[in-house]
Amino acid sequence: MPVPANLHPVPRRVVVKLGTGVLTRGVGQLDADRIAAISTQLAGLRRQGTEIIVVSSGAVGLGMGRLGLKRRPADLTRKQACAAIGQSLLMQTWQQGFNPHQLTVAQVLLTHEDLRSRERHLGVKATLGALIDYGTIPVINENDTVSAAEIKFGDNDTLSAMVASLVQADHLLILSTAPGLIDYANGNRIIPVVEKITPEIEALAGGTQSETAVGGMISKLAAAKLAGRAGCGVFIASGAEPDIIPRLLRGEGPGTFFAPAGLPMEAKKRWLAYFQRPTGTIFVNPCAVPVLREQGRSLLAVGVTHATGEFAAGDIVNVAGPDGTLIARGKCGFASDQIPALAGQKVDALRALFPQRKRLEVIHRNDLALL
Repeated sequence: MPVPANLHPVPRRVVVKLGTGVLTRGVGQLDADRIAAISTQLAGLRRQGTEIIVVSSGAVGLGMGRLGLKRRPADLTRKQACAAIGQSLLMQTWQQGFNPHQLTVAQVLLTHEDLRSRERHLGVKATLGALIDYGTIPVINENDTVSAAEIKFGDNDTLSAMVASLVQADHLLILSTAPGLIDYANGNRIIPVVEKITPEIEALAGGTQSETAVGGMISKLAAAKLAGRAGCGVFIASGAEPDIIPRLLRGEGPGTFFAPAGLPMEAKKRWLAYFQRPTGTIFVNPCAVPVLREQGRSLLAVGVTHATGEFAAGDIVNVAGPDGTLIARGKCGFASDQIPALAGQKVDALRALFPQRKRLEVIHRNDLALL
């Protein structure tokens, strides 16, 4: 793998995500040797001054093994039970891996709601900062014991990208059984560097058939997109490769590097763009599209045509063009039942319709993140 031009030999902060397939030998059988080897690699980085955050899968799979299950339960409560049993086993093994290096691990369990709510989002960021200041290794997992559909991340690839964005990591390393992004049409070669995730790149992705894993290359590309918008370089590589972590950071390891996507978004805009689950969509006319995309202006009522979904003032909504193409995401100043009255109206008409309001922007530019 050629060394990317913006790759620093000693990064300030990295997030390392490890899939279930890397950490286990089979259903419910932890690979303690692999975890010890990865712990040694991370401890080496830590001695160089790099701050480390681990996002670790495996709790549900370990619980399945302890219960003698061969297939991932379809029932939510049974998956939650597996997670409750497996999470303590997972943390014990990580601590054992770091013990020879005199490093302490810290368990952090998150749901999507913890990062969607602005107050909790900032609280998680502060807690992770404090754990890093204490010299610990935060080990993060989705709180599968309580997560239901409405508060789930969906997979730990997404979670790791959100964490990398939250802590402004230099690099995200996604280690799984996949050796990188493979171009099957050209000799099954690993693509070493992806400058931009295009539809052609996305077409190379596939899912997973593992009984214990969730996601696949599709979710990893989505994670690379999210982290890249935060200015974070992303590696996808096999966690089974010897010394894979330092090799990747030296530009020597086999795998795929995804370059950051231009200038990073500011923290609030990243929160708006990627940590939310919008409750509706506001559609705009053709004239409003360049005003938003190229001029960075607020969304005014004169540019709005209609809306779908039900949302209250202050909710996060999508903004779409006339053809349905997603343009932006932001905090709407009006409720969905007010949109029909304000759509297409100029400022003077809005003042007459809403005489008590001081701000008449549908979405203020400070609350609007382009996608």
